[in-house]
This record gives sequence, structure tokens and C-alpha cells, in this order.
Amino acid sequence: MIVAGLTGSIGMGKSTVARYLRGKGVCVLDADQIVHELYSGEAVPLIEAVFPGTTRDGVVDRQALAQRALSSEEELKKLEALVHPLVRRTEWRLLLAEQDKGADLVIVEVPLLFETAAHNLFDAIIVVSAPAEAQRERVAARPSMTPEKFEAIVARQWPDAVKREKADFVVDTGVPLEDTYRQIDAVVEEISKRQPLAYQRWADLHDG
Repeated sequence: MIVAGLTGSIGMGKSTVARYLRGKGVCVLDADQIVHELYSGEAVPLIEAVFPGTTRDGVVDRQALAQRALSSEEELKKLEALVHPLVRRTEWRLLLAEQDKGADLVIVEVPLLFETAAHNLFDAIIVVSAPAEAQRERVAARPSMTPEKFEAIVARQWPDAVKREKADFVVDTGVPLEDTYRQIDAVVEEISKRQPLAYQRWADLHDG
């Protein structure tokens, strides 16, 4: 089974690419969705222990947690050290399930893939990209988004140019959708020719 990573900065079109892939029958695991589920389950008591008062009725209060975690680099690192291992373990369980189903390809969508040094876990990395003006327009249209919040998010992410340089494949979403879809089809075809080595790396990471 080939395991590929899907990443890109905020507003670049990762969701569009993931949605198209799922429509083509490709399994796409969403790290953000995994975090969302952890925040109403396994992670709740752990986060409350480290960040008291950031959970309500058995669920993480994401706004309260964000205010605490983003207050300093030290606090953010505490949160990442707590959450990232939980996400990786959950991803591994899901990969095991897909392997049991006989899947040929699984794509894991990880917004902070390079930033969390996860790039070595994949057979290929797809970076979703778009012009800066398109990125800003898309992000500005999101509810509750402010210029300050956008800048804070971007500050945590590697520059788009660096991600493109390190990618195995780049999908441009700043073009008509039909062109983006053709790019995705071509990328999947090329990835399918690769040697499936990443699954064993995940197995080694989690002791099989």
C-alpha cells in the first residue's frame, strides 16, 4: 500500500483536492478531522491537565485552547507535544484498517506536514499551491477570520515557495477546476508507480 502526504498552506485548496480524490475512490485521511475527534475524546483529559480550564462538558473549547496555546511559543510546543503523537497513533490505526481492506493508495492530509517533520513518513508528498492573491481572497472569506489571525497562522507555516521546492508533486488550484482535476489525475497515476515503502516506516514507528 502506497502512503502519500497531502499538504499546503492555509487557503491553498487542500480541501478541494481531497474532496476530488475521495470522489475518485481514493482514501484520504484528514489530520484536522482526527484532531477534532480527539478534542471530544481521548485528548480531553490530557489537555485539561496541561491547560486547565480549556475544556467544557467533556469537550475541548478550541477558542480557549487557542488563546492559551498561542500566547507563547513555549505553550504552543506543549500543545504540539501532547497532540501530535495522538494524531500519529490514530493515523496509524486508520492505515492498518485500510491495509486490511486491501487499499492500494492512502493519502494523509496534513496541513503542517513539513513543519512537524513528517515528510519522511510518505512515499510521495503532494503540495497544493495557488497565487498569494487567491490565497488571501479565500481565507478572507472564511467566517471569523481576521487579518491578524491570518498572519498568525501563516507565521507558523513554511513559505509556499519552500513547500513547492520540497514537494514530489505540486497541484496548482489557481487555475480552472478542470485543469486542477487533470493535474490530480496525473499525480495519482505517477504516485501509483512508486514503490510502497512508507507503510513499513509507519509500522516501525509504531513497533509494528
